[in-house]
Amino acid sequence: MSDKQWYEHPSLILQVHALSRVRDRMREENLFEGEGIRPTTDLGAPSEEAKRGRTPDGTFNDLSDPWMGAAGTGFGRNVPPSMTITHTKKLLDPDPRLISRKLMARDSFKPAGIINSLAAAWIQFENHNWFFHGNGDPAKVIDIPLRDGDDFPQNPMQIRRTIPMNGKEIVDGQPAPVFANTETHWWDGSQIYGTGKDKQSEVRTFTDGKVKVENDGRLPKSVHTEGIDLTGFEENYWTGVGLLHTLFAREHNAVCDALKKAYPSFNDERLYQTAVLVVSALIAKIHTVEWTTCVLRHPALQIGMNANWYGALGETFKDKIGRVGDSEALSGIVGSPVDHHAAPFSLTEEFVTVYRLHPLIPDDWNWFSLESGEHLRNTTFTEIQGKYTRDFMHSMEMGDLWYSMCQASAGAICLHNYPNALRKLERIDGQVTDLATLDLVRDRERGVPRYNDFREAMGMPRRKSIDEITPNKAWAKEINEIYGGDVDLVDTQIGMQAEQPPKGFGFSDTAFRVFILMASRRLKSDRFFTTDFNADVYTKVGFDWVNETSMKDVIMRHYPELEPALEGVERVFAPWPKLGAPAPDKPNRIVQLADTVKAYLPWG
Repeated sequence: MSDKQWYEHPSLILQVHALSRVRDRMREENLFEGEGIRPTTDLGAPSEEAKRGRTPDGTFNDLSDPWMGAAGTGFGRNVPPSMTITHTKKLLDPDPRLISRKLMARDSFKPAGIINSLAAAWIQFENHNWFFHGNGDPAKVIDIPLRDGDDFPQNPMQIRRTIPMNGKEIVDGQPAPVFANTETHWWDGSQIYGTGKDKQSEVRTFTDGKVKVENDGRLPKSVHTEGIDLTGFEENYWTGVGLLHTLFAREHNAVCDALKKAYPSFNDERLYQTAVLVVSALIAKIHTVEWTTCVLRHPALQIGMNANWYGALGETFKDKIGRVGDSEALSGIVGSPVDHHAAPFSLTEEFVTVYRLHPLIPDDWNWFSLESGEHLRNTTFTEIQGKYTRDFMHSMEMGDLWYSMCQASAGAICLHNYPNALRKLERIDGQVTDLATLDLVRDRERGVPRYNDFREAMGMPRRKSIDEITPNKAWAKEINEIYGGDVDLVDTQIGMQAEQPPKGFGFSDTAFRVFILMASRRLKSDRFFTTDFNADVYTKVGFDWVNETSMKDVIMRHYPELEPALEGVERVFAPWPKLGAPAPDKPNRIVQLADTVKAYLPWG
């Protein structure tokens, strides 16, 4: 194995080729399915609705293996099971709360620069689609004793254990058992619609295929949870995800209107089911070719992610000519044949790990008037999340919320930049949680290898010392002190936040290895993005809607008042320009260009 990493090759062509080889190797070597991950119960023959569209519980996506990717089935792995050892007796070694305080806690806000806070909200919005381990059993907890001087309100800090599937237990020194995903594993918009028939029934109107949206364009109140909206996934709710939930509920209904006009014979169920397909695919497309290319701005990634959707021949060719055979390389993954590669499809525990991107979220927020540019108010993150979300959103105009969110920079994913609001987070159920500590414990508990072993499993070279992890000497010194100089003990989260990313990257190359495998796998394994991504299944209207719509189009369709702020904006997930009050009969004037937001670069 060459020690040369993909971004170290001398030309863009060689870098793209190296990335393709990395992905191909990982498709063969980094996909594993645990024992008992899926039930064996015979589900019988699929209904016509299941053949034609997504089911509420994720069954029958693969008609030959109907349990694959369904809600309640287990997470797979990207590392061999032999590397998922859970050391329960060393679960708190080193002290995860100490690591949270000394290495992760934000001492000052460090801006990412290249992405706005909408990008931070987007990835949490997507995570709510993809995975949730459940809230655990309050009677089964991990106690974390606090050290002197620690101001956390509970001593010991208590974290609920993750409950394995099938009555299994976590055993010290043994490979981790399989844990269940309460959500479907598919990219199916379940954060909007909910998982399971009962939850989806709560958000549906059962008229013209639509979901519930109030007359003022906002979401109705949750019937379960204080202070938040009625939507498909209500955990960890805050204003940023609230905006996205509202936007795509409205987009769903707009799709339904277009479908009903074009196909008046469609009943409520057919309209709903088709709109779910369209919106789910649109979200996947936005994530692939807009969000990802904004967060990972290396030229090789711009090419690679666009190729995932359109192929090497490009968007224009695909739109005018269509696919050239089944080639994934030439015409993209979307519309190609299904391929699960080395294991049946599921999301993985390592995938969950690399998407712990909490440093993206600012602690302090400024809110501005879209119309005048006037500063309206300041809030903390605590004031715009959980039970406070709905009241705050209703106290502001939606245009002001969008404008302010998109003007503000997200945080850099690095050490000393974990939001302090999340390190003392009051959940709606009354739990107070340090999410930084939680992130570390969850990885250790679920058998995610520590940083060096994680890198080795991803086909990357091991670090010989902690000083090799990061060029930031102050960070290296701090990590050495916490981990006693033992590079093999360093947690994956800490290593990923300390290492220098490739040029233009918003997160580490170590995290990216899981990303490059699973980003394409979520498309390639899903029949509604592959064999069934066509006008026959989506309808001509629905198919064109996906192909012709961007995130900017979606925002402008529902919030046309944002046109002045979006003028000239090419990347919606990058900071928008700052506007001033317009002169009479004139548009808002730009008082600050978007690219004046400077990134925090701690790596020299």
